[in-house]
Amino acid sequence: MPDATFKIFRGDRDGGELYEYKVPIAPGMVVLDALHYIQAHDAPDLAVRWNCKAGKCGSCSAEVNGRPRLTCKTRLDALPLDQPITVQPMKSFPVLKDLVTDVSWNYRVNKKIPPFTPRPNVEWKMDQREVDRVQEFRKCIECFLCQNVCHVLRDHEKQEQFGGPRFFVRIAGLEMHPLDGLSRTELLKEELGIGLCNITKCCTEVCPEDIHITDNAIIPLKERVVDDFYDPVRWFLRKLSGKKH
Repeated sequence: MPDATFKIFRGDRDGGELYEYKVPIAPGMVVLDALHYIQAHDAPDLAVRWNCKAGKCGSCSAEVNGRPRLTCKTRLDALPLDQPITVQPMKSFPVLKDLVTDVSWNYRVNKKIPPFTPRPNVEWKMDQREVDRVQEFRKCIECFLCQNVCHVLRDHEKQEQFGGPRFFVRIAGLEMHPLDGLSRTELLKEELGIGLCNITKCCTEVCPEDIHITDNAIIPLKERVVDDFYDPVRWFLRKLSGKKH
């Protein structure tokens, strides 16, 4: 098979440019294989973050031909090889070196979320349908592709006002847990800015675990925020009953 041309970003937070490399193609190759070839033969100092090479660790996120992807799951035979393949770092996060970005902001957001807290004297018994509902959100591998593609973070840089889809998924897994006793709607409204999301579903489109982020996590959470803060009758009844939702 003929060689493929790759244009790889080389640089850091102060700037950089695309460098061109030729990579011989073999059947079944993925973009991460090509990056490893470049490291081995042309650029041993090329910075690439990866771990499992099985689409489960979320480490190798990058932008391939402008689309956020896991490089270990992006097959070369699915790309147009008659033109250069560009590989660039995720745009929503500061570049550390080459394809490696600083995603530490995500972990600062995560610390704001109260953990699972069971209701007092709760019976530890759940219907399988309730388990299935929250299990979808546990599939997240924290690749942060959804954070990267979200226009609130990517284009408007609202990191201080917006938590992003990955953490709406985490909160959904807690809020919809049948045994959890906390309400996180105030956090969603005041600190994580869920109202800034206009449900374009771009996060759902790039999720490698096929989590229905918008339909199953963000929209139900938006509804809970509306119920708690903008429905006076339901708010009053909940205050009287002491119920979470």
